[in-house]
Amino acid sequence: MNIIIVGCGKVGSTLAEQLAQEKHNITLIDKNSKKLQDISNACDALGIHGNGASFNTLQEAGVEEADLLIAVTDSDEQNLLCCVVARQSGNCHTIARVRNPIYHKERDFLRRELGLSILINPEYTAAAEIAKLLQIPNAKEVDTFGKGRADLIKMVLRDESPLNGMLVQDIDRKLKCQILVCSVERDGDVVIPSGTYQMKAGDKISFIGDNESIYRFMKRIGERSGKIRKVLIVGGSILTYYLVKKIENTGFDVTIIEQDMERCNELSVMLPQSIVINGDGTDRDTLMEAGLASADVFIPMTNFDEENIMLALYSKSVSDAKTVTKVTRLNFEDVINELPIDNVVYPKDLTAESILLYIRAMENSGNSSIETLYRLDKNRVEAIEFLVSDSCSMIGQPIRSLRLKENLLIAAIIRNGKIVFPRGEDSLKPGDSVIVVTTQKGLDDISEILI
Repeated sequence: MNIIIVGCGKVGSTLAEQLAQEKHNITLIDKNSKKLQDISNACDALGIHGNGASFNTLQEAGVEEADLLIAVTDSDEQNLLCCVVARQSGNCHTIARVRNPIYHKERDFLRRELGLSILINPEYTAAAEIAKLLQIPNAKEVDTFGKGRADLIKMVLRDESPLNGMLVQDIDRKLKCQILVCSVERDGDVVIPSGTYQMKAGDKISFIGDNESIYRFMKRIGERSGKIRKVLIVGGSILTYYLVKKIENTGFDVTIIEQDMERCNELSVMLPQSIVINGDGTDRDTLMEAGLASADVFIPMTNFDEENIMLALYSKSVSDAKTVTKVTRLNFEDVINELPIDNVVYPKDLTAESILLYIRAMENSGNSSIETLYRLDKNRVEAIEFLVSDSCSMIGQPIRSLRLKENLLIAAIIRNGKIVFPRGEDSLKPGDSVIVVTTQKGLDDISEILI
């Protein structure tokens, strides 16, 4: 596809890199010539120096032949204007990044009246991700399928876990739990395990199941399942606002530390159920007075990655709180993921996932539609939910007879609201949601799971 990206900031550069890897033709537009040149060279993309809301600039970028324009500058208004001009001067789909809570509340109106394909909001998406993590204390990641009917959970096996040394095929028999292990990361390598794969301590396993089965499984392997109540957040950003709005009616007691007095006053009005403290969240005394030692969850969300990481590490030394850390840059992702921090959330990656899902849906050939897309294990594994249409050629064929691609697993089928772990004699039916986990990249139709 021919894709124009306006804005070469953190989100724009991440998108350019990932879309270039999927063999799309990328054109970048930015006012900063050095940044534009660096990213264009790194992604083998065409760079256009100029204003992405300018008709002439968009013409130079080839908007008339473009399939999609993505506007991700630092200005919501600029992004919206870019999309409007692109719609008027070409016939492409448009995606705008909109962060302001005021515009977020009006997203349906903006999308409808301005002809936008989708609006993306990295902070809101990250808040939704963190909210999911608070529901399962020991999960490293939580990804949802089938409109909440199934979850894909990632966790690290501890030495004392009953899974240490167990074969994948023995989980159901020994633990009486209907879950399926989909991928395992060990020593930097990722595999889609067979039934005879033996798990061991230190493995990062991803498994899928319905909510009840996951709760029973976590309890039987001795993972913490106590209810979270006290949440301490450092930083009163837009992300903090979105997160607290998502969890404020779920029984959490939320305390926010914010250094700017004016922002504290704003948050006190917008989030009346939370305690807002004016203070330096990087100060030890302030943290302890705010209740870090007794907190169930600690979430540092300052504007500096280094501060967030150091605060999370400090929390581990003085409390038993689950730590959830926001990291904006991906330069040291491998190092950060090895630190003793429970969860790290990357808003840029989550945004890229949302856009990739839309692009895959645009490319879809018609046998199915993509409902959900997640990237796991440092983008080396994809979990995709396909909705099977009446025209799918695999309908009625036993799964054992399908010639599936290597390193690909049909993990689950959601049928009539229930999750089914398919066996060899099972087959697909129209209306099924099929969850596929694979190391194969770029699948946009269920027919592509076959050799």
